Amino acid sequence: MPNCPPAKTEVLIVGGGAAGWLTAAVLSATHNLDEGVLAAQPRVQVTVLESPDVPTIGVGEGTWPSMRQTLKLIGLPETEFFRCCDVSAKQGSLFVDWSEPGSHYLHPFTLPAGWPEFNLATCWLPFAGDIAFADAVTTQYQLSTAGFAPRLPQAPDYQPVLNYGYHLNAGKFTALLQRHCQDKLGVRYVPAHLKEVLLRADGAIDKLLATPAGSAELGAYQADLYVDCTGMQSLLLGKALQTPLTSVKHILFNDRALAVQVLYPDADTPIVSNTISTAQNSGWVWDIGLPTRRGVGFVYASDYCSDDEADACLRNYLKKTAGSTQATLFFAEQAEPRQLQFQPGYRNGCWQHNCVAVGMAAGFIEPLEASALALVEWSAKTLAAALPLDPSLYSLAGAKMNRTFLRHWQQIIEFLKLHYVLSKRDTPYWRAHRDSASIPQTLQDQLQLWQQQVPQPLDFAYQDLLFPAASYQYVLYGMGALTQTLPAKPSQQARARALFAQNYQDLTKLQQLLPDNRQLLQQLALKNQN
Repeated sequence: MPNCPPAKTEVLIVGGGAAGWLTAAVLSATHNLDEGVLAAQPRVQVTVLESPDVPTIGVGEGTWPSMRQTLKLIGLPETEFFRCCDVSAKQGSLFVDWSEPGSHYLHPFTLPAGWPEFNLATCWLPFAGDIAFADAVTTQYQLSTAGFAPRLPQAPDYQPVLNYGYHLNAGKFTALLQRHCQDKLGVRYVPAHLKEVLLRADGAIDKLLATPAGSAELGAYQADLYVDCTGMQSLLLGKALQTPLTSVKHILFNDRALAVQVLYPDADTPIVSNTISTAQNSGWVWDIGLPTRRGVGFVYASDYCSDDEADACLRNYLKKTAGSTQATLFFAEQAEPRQLQFQPGYRNGCWQHNCVAVGMAAGFIEPLEASALALVEWSAKTLAAALPLDPSLYSLAGAKMNRTFLRHWQQIIEFLKLHYVLSKRDTPYWRAHRDSASIPQTLQDQLQLWQQQVPQPLDFAYQDLLFPAASYQYVLYGMGALTQTLPAKPSQQARARALFAQNYQDLTKLQQLLPDNRQLLQQLALKNQN
């Protein structure tokens, strides 16, 4: 039988960024922090080895509501987070022109009223031509699109009125996490350049060779467990351990992006609290509102769009959305977007031997629906739950984590594909997305069932879903695909009428109660000063 868990597990995280430092924070807080007090003898000693020369992308990042619980777990005050990271609240994703030019719908973070005990979709369907699904089942449609904030400034940190995540400056978020990890959580920091990964005879990692910043001498670094946060390079899991990448480009075609930062024309410009995703002929544009600027980017498929065409598409969007002043039009002409290239896919397992990959080192497809940081959170918490552990059991823990990892990626792929499959846009890019050869069979089967059954939790083979069944309803009905179902029972109709009425009453109250997004930030700043 294996021995008891070791008194202390040494974890070496290679690569920082948001993935590395967030993982370090979750591991250390879970095992070494008790009611805000750091243990003198840590159960899991975390070290981050990061090259100080690797820049962050900094185009504006979106999170899910789960980030509230994660930041609370690691002991980071929300007011400090807002102040330090150019944070604004995110309430969902607004899809513009996706179904067809001129259309729009919202995928909000708030679940439909009565969910999951009661499924309102069946009772909404007879009125689909009169009111949008998200508008009928939640107040967040009206409130978020009108610019209302999802929380009260006087409320305790992380306490919502409406469910929300965040838009943030990724570079500043990483810097705050690094300070918090070192100052509050006992995480060690080694600024060094990774040179080589040495393996043992059994294929596991033996040690890392790296040169500390400012030194030419090669140093050796060892740990019980190694966490690969080296981004798309995947230097440990992919390169050293040769874990293959499963490509999904035949399903989701996008492999490039152009990104740019756009300053607001004045300090009073309203802050949009939904990520705006606007469909284009060969991709889509993201638009993320931060307190002082927007992060804008065009995601596209190089098989359907040249780099010059992508550049022209992004500039055209900037001209349409940045206003008509001479300064904003000049910016649209002179902006210098950064190109990002990626191979859409995921590793065949995130835990191999004594190495776990987190973030882009484990996989990346595209930024639609902002699942990247949510997967970092899941990976960090899953790993934290497995530690401390005798190394002889790493293979069992790894197999368990890998099973869920692969299920999550399968769901992400099918959920993102759903957005494209339902579109009526008529260009080669969009028509190819509707070709059955590019649609996973399980998604094809679900779409057939949803012609006569509304999406529900029992449609899915497992319960720890990243995207709940309600998310499928928001996309399916937002894109105009309707379920032809039998009328609800009289008792269900009565229950639905009560929920619809309560939704309207709550909307009226919250319109009087909530500040707008910029007012919330201003009042939080005053609260922080006091």
